[in-house]
Amino acid sequence: MTTPALEGSRRRLSGRRPEMATKLVDAVASVIAVTGYDGLTVRAVAKAAGVSAASAYNYFASKEHLLAEVYWRRLSALPPVEVGPKATAGERMRAAVQPIVTSVALEPELAAGVTTAMLAHDPDVVAVRDQIGALMAQRLHDALGAIVPDEARMPLVFMLTGGLLNAGMGYLEYAQVAEEMVQFADSMPWKRKRS
Repeated sequence: MTTPALEGSRRRLSGRRPEMATKLVDAVASVIAVTGYDGLTVRAVAKAAGVSAASAYNYFASKEHLLAEVYWRRLSALPPVEVGPKATAGERMRAAVQPIVTSVALEPELAAGVTTAMLAHDPDVVAVRDQIGALMAQRLHDALGAIVPDEARMPLVFMLTGGLLNAGMGYLEYAQVAEEMVQFADSMPWKRKRS
């Protein structure tokens, strides 16, 4: 069975060896912890991964693409959302959001790099960003289901991504993103019983 992260990479990396991309992705966190975003290069990651720079650029056209892929793989490797039938809206929100907000929270240089990379206009980044947005929307849907009307689903994704952006820029802690969303869920005026 193929993991979602590798499946996503295979689609984008059309026919290339996914294990080579995995080596590169796995090396990013240790490199960016030393270099920061500004000093990060695909070449430096390739060296740390034991891959030639030419090969690395065949997989990732830019450091932004590489960082977006790191984030995608981390998020797609999260366990499924599990909530009990009697869970409150806040508990459901926490189950969906907490794993997302903590996925890079303990690695400040990586978190800052991912934040910057996700804003790139590079078509490769846009493709990964779209997958990440769909994953976030699905997690919110899995957790909140019928208690959220259809017209409120995208605003919740916007709230989550906006919170992550603010945390990545250092305006609030990642844990605050989850707490704000939990408080919002518990006070939602449009809550309705889960069917």
